Amino acid sequence: MSLKTRLIDVYHTLAFRLTLWYAGIFMVSACVAFFLFCLLITSVIRQQTDQALLSEVRTFSSILSGQGTEAVKRQAFIQAQAAGEKKIFFRMLYITGQVFSSSNMSYWQDIGISRDAVNRLLESRVPIFDTINLADRKHQIRVLYAVVGPGMIMQLGQSMENHTRIIEVFRRVFIITMVVLLAAAVVVGWFMARRALVGVETVTRTARRISDGSLEKRVPVKKRVDEIDQLALTFNQMLDRIETLVKGIKEMSDNIAHDLKSPITRIRGTAEVSLTSGSSLKEYQSMAAGTIEECDRLLDMINTMLFISRTEAGVNQLDCQQVDITALVRDACDIFQSPAEDKRIALVCGELENISIKGDMRLIQRLVANLLDNAINYTPAQGRIDVMVSTGVDHGVQIMVEDNGIGISGGDLEKIFERFYRCDPSRSQAGTGLGLSFARAAARAHGGEITVTSEVNKGSTFVVVLPKQTWVDAVDSFD
Repeated sequence: MSLKTRLIDVYHTLAFRLTLWYAGIFMVSACVAFFLFCLLITSVIRQQTDQALLSEVRTFSSILSGQGTEAVKRQAFIQAQAAGEKKIFFRMLYITGQVFSSSNMSYWQDIGISRDAVNRLLESRVPIFDTINLADRKHQIRVLYAVVGPGMIMQLGQSMENHTRIIEVFRRVFIITMVVLLAAAVVVGWFMARRALVGVETVTRTARRISDGSLEKRVPVKKRVDEIDQLALTFNQMLDRIETLVKGIKEMSDNIAHDLKSPITRIRGTAEVSLTSGSSLKEYQSMAAGTIEECDRLLDMINTMLFISRTEAGVNQLDCQQVDITALVRDACDIFQSPAEDKRIALVCGELENISIKGDMRLIQRLVANLLDNAINYTPAQGRIDVMVSTGVDHGVQIMVEDNGIGISGGDLEKIFERFYRCDPSRSQAGTGLGLSFARAAARAHGGEITVTSEVNKGSTFVVVLPKQTWVDAVDSFD
């Protein structure tokens, strides 16, 4: 990879943009701070200069009142020579603006007398300050007009060279400091941006590995509980969910292939036998009836899988109406009474509370039917099944189906609600392994839940809890 390509890649990174933002904000903040500090220094130096000029004027005023005009002139000459003729000057004026005494003005000859300043001084009797800029000089001159005695005005001026030098030194120091700080800001900003985004890079690398097929990879979490850790946790949870779904899809595909193979094989075998050996209309009719029966089983299995998948995805819309749970469970017990008696099983419908809820009657009927069918299939002769309805948690309804059948082992107990899962003892029984999955999907579609407790060779108890008001509202209806 060429240097130009690498620079382009760096330019498009979030770390580079964050570094630019950090350095830019730092520079703007520093410039604003410099501007404000420069204003502060200028103001302080000007105030000091003004105070020094006022102090000089007060000194001259005192000398004038005590020793006379000549003493003021001598003191002014002494002050000008001591400070330097290029540093300070003075003029003594009458109120008419006429000069009657001054220091050596050869260096200050371009500075005249401001008639406006004199008029304002005479009106207010308050010292007047003026700042003068000369085209051939880079230093400003601060000038003070003040009344020092009756009919006498003093013009006192001082060069701001020291002020200008201080500002220039400060500016040079600032520029050098800002270059160093800018370089430091870029380095620190780049380090901080890379440091902050290292978690994002880890997530990116993990995502790339996953895209290559490594679903078991996870983003390491450093337990700092910051935004990056929250992202990593959320990303890992998403991966867990994706891995579970992928495994579920694979298992479901394998189970569907297995469960579809048998009926299709039977249909094909029946058709082949009828075609090769059938000689009467009755045999062909029998083949057609068997084919229809097998197709009905396949359609029922497919519809059940679709319902479970839609419910788990949250896209099933219930046909809600007021359902008399007591009458529904009693009718289900009456229907299953005959197959229970055929197996010499006592199906007891206990005292049922009169409870009604709002839900989908067809789904609740099939839910109860699946539980009763499951209990009858796995309860041996002389066994007993008890069915009860009562008020459940939060004033909902609780449907309990209890049997003393073969029970479920601890290893199978957590998996019995999975699609197509069948415990070892149940593999000899007819069925697709979707009955309990459907029951749980139907319960959850109503905002409820189904739980089971079981002990091997002692029986199982299934408990369905449904709220009186269902919360599911999606887009498709199961048919």
